[in-house]
Amino acid sequence: MSALIKDKILKIDGSTGEGGGQIIRTALALSMLTGTPIEITNIRAGRAKPGLMRQHLMCVRASQEIANAEVSGAHLGSLAFKFAPKEIVSGDYTFDIGSAGSTSLVLQTILPALLFANTEGAVNTKESANIASHGVSTVTIKGGTHNPFSPTTDFLQQAFIPAVAKLGMQVAIELKQAGFAPIGGGEIAVTVQPFLRRADAPPFKLTERGALQGVTLVASNLNLDHDICQRELASATASLVEAGVDTSLITSKSSKLHGIGEGNTCYAVIEHKLAGDVDSDVDSETRSSHLHVEVFTLLGEKHTSAEKMGNRLAGLVKRYLLQSDALVDEYLTDQLLLPLALSGGGEFSTRMISQHTETQAWLIEQFLPVEISFERIGENKTLVKVVC
Repeated sequence: MSALIKDKILKIDGSTGEGGGQIIRTALALSMLTGTPIEITNIRAGRAKPGLMRQHLMCVRASQEIANAEVSGAHLGSLAFKFAPKEIVSGDYTFDIGSAGSTSLVLQTILPALLFANTEGAVNTKESANIASHGVSTVTIKGGTHNPFSPTTDFLQQAFIPAVAKLGMQVAIELKQAGFAPIGGGEIAVTVQPFLRRADAPPFKLTERGALQGVTLVASNLNLDHDICQRELASATASLVEAGVDTSLITSKSSKLHGIGEGNTCYAVIEHKLAGDVDSDVDSETRSSHLHVEVFTLLGEKHTSAEKMGNRLAGLVKRYLLQSDALVDEYLTDQLLLPLALSGGGEFSTRMISQHTETQAWLIEQFLPVEISFERIGENKTLVKVVC
């Protein structure tokens, strides 16, 4: 059954708040989910190159295909376009950005819609989130997998997916081939299970840290000297030990990526128990639901030594561990607002609220009957509440 289509077009000023591509992606996702036609103007107006770039255009085209939408005005460099969705349909999709544009950002646009594909109604009321979906979707996206200013595939796999799994959203991402700027050539394969909100689901609450379970440092290279990885890991480890992080909690590993072009990434995976949980002998899947995972990523830069990269990575870890006791960091905060708004709400503590997050919250409230609030509860800690 097709979603209810609203007659009135929702006009969105693309220069509002942070004024970047996130407005395009979130607006498209919410337009598909609620059946609301939209018109976005002043697209990326404050950027050095305003208007739609290739990866933004792919977000529009992917959304158009998934929701059988009517689109006008969308082309490279366009400062405005209209988008009128119809029915969201699950299926097997392939999208090729045709550049090193971020595969993660294209996925970010279409994932919420695919979670609710083929529902019996639009997600425009509290009750509609309880409606069962039908049909698994598979999506292949080609382009960049490790991009500056975008979530890497590693971040999605190890931080975002475990977080939304706590809401009952089941998504799997496989890195088929790595892609770095400027060549790209990467590929991810995504499987999206239909989302069904359970009436007995526990409330989503990530507010207090439990014990630190471990810090895993990872360095990966694409067609570069493996010694770079070893030097990054050694530098990051030494910096963390010097800062007082227990050596027994630090592990490191390196890997070789497959793809065309060249690239390097290093990242840290930090695991905390959730406050109040006790140790128990449980399987790995159950154990993961009792943990919170943060991932901090860096991409190698020309003329920046591996030692400096390792020190910078350690700096991100130390800032999170030592400068705040909030559970969620800045980047995951942005990613969690929409899933929470679609699944019944919840609350979590975060280290900081960026303009990017504020803009995301404002836009969600334009489409959905939710209230998103930010309450400062410490010098470096804010409580985020999403009430449906």
